[in-house]
Amino acid sequence: MKQRTLKEPFKVHGKGLHTGLVIDAEFCPAPDNHGYKFKRMDLEGEPEIDALAEYVTATNRGTVISRGDIKVSTIEHALAALYAAGIDNCLIKVNAPELPILDGSAKEYCEKILSTGVVEQDAEKDYYVVKQKIEVRDDTTGSSIVVLPDDDFSIDTMVAFDSPVLTNQFASLDRLDDFSREIGASRTFVFVREIEPLVKGNLIKGGDLDNAIVIYDKPMEQSDLDRLADLMNVPHKNVSELGYINNFPLFAENEPARHKLLDVLGDIALIGRPLKGKVIATRPGHSINTTFSKKIRKEIKRQEIQAPVYNPSLDPVMDVNRIRELLPHRYPFLLVDKVIEKGDNYIVGVKNVTGNEPYFLGHFPQEPVMPGVLQVEAMAQTGGLLVLSTVDEPEKYSTYFMKIDNVKFRNKVVPGDTLIFHVSFTTPLRRGCAVMKGYAFVGEKIVTECEFMAQIVKNK
Repeated sequence: MKQRTLKEPFKVHGKGLHTGLVIDAEFCPAPDNHGYKFKRMDLEGEPEIDALAEYVTATNRGTVISRGDIKVSTIEHALAALYAAGIDNCLIKVNAPELPILDGSAKEYCEKILSTGVVEQDAEKDYYVVKQKIEVRDDTTGSSIVVLPDDDFSIDTMVAFDSPVLTNQFASLDRLDDFSREIGASRTFVFVREIEPLVKGNLIKGGDLDNAIVIYDKPMEQSDLDRLADLMNVPHKNVSELGYINNFPLFAENEPARHKLLDVLGDIALIGRPLKGKVIATRPGHSINTTFSKKIRKEIKRQEIQAPVYNPSLDPVMDVNRIRELLPHRYPFLLVDKVIEKGDNYIVGVKNVTGNEPYFLGHFPQEPVMPGVLQVEAMAQTGGLLVLSTVDEPEKYSTYFMKIDNVKFRNKVVPGDTLIFHVSFTTPLRRGCAVMKGYAFVGEKIVTECEFMAQIVKNK
């Protein structure tokens, strides 16, 4: 799938939940591989900050990212709406240290995205594919995030509070396309007993009954309720029974659980890539959510590219017979067994390494190791198939390699290993010349990588 961005800019206007400031934010289209970035228009030089988990510095009643003097908070609702809409690249210009709270949900963001529209871009989406169970747990709070392998993305969220009003609730999202209708309008919530500590902590200056559900679950004197209302600068409200205090009816019976799901999605957006996996969030909060996202970010930074998914039971895109029609190589020098995936600018090939390879007779008989130069050659052949896929009648062309740079051998390859090659264009094909980056994997580990240039010539 291709990356996506907004078709045109849109704006939102409102007050900040924590600062109480009147805030304007503009959501703008952005180029390929830009990601989500915030631009502080009110600061000198209009500095930018990437919306990535490593920049999270606080999670009390909202997610805060900061770097140096740049700080933006309450970003999760907007990011959830962008992520659910499949938008990969967006520049968000804001004139304050937080985004407006609006009605406490992602509803307005969803509506604006729908009316503005999205456009496909040239670059491929770069998914983070969950290949084994990942778990983050906080034994102190009982919170956990578990992610399991799955072909698509989904979330199940369970919440439990020590409250007679809000006890156990469950919410799920099986398809991101359903976010706007099922989750987007669910509002943030707060317990009456939490308000005074939050106000004394210099938070929720812009909080009121129009942008949050207030839960009254422990009896209080009317005078105490009036005092809290005065602290928040909102009208007094007489409450005789425990329950929800709000100016608008609940969006759904389990609206708090749905809002927690919304927050999980917004914090997962800080991974910087769309995720393929099933998320199970138990008693989630911004702290555990962003801890999970930081864990994934560390893995992404540790390994520049994720190993392709290889399912040997699926039919290949190209089998060895088709490869022989395209490449001139023959035994013992045809080093690609099949192609399992191909996009406009990348290809994934497979080489099964056996003990019968002819080079093991001398390299080395007592400790057979596949020569690194042959791993590079196998990557080059895979890249040749990618280049040939760009022309009509590829059988009439040959690919010749002109330059190889930045070769790194990280781990040895031995009989029994299955090499998976991921080769992609780093620049567009120009005048028959292509610059490519190749990686060779065994399992999840990169064993070899290099950059090379090739030229395609019609010679048959």
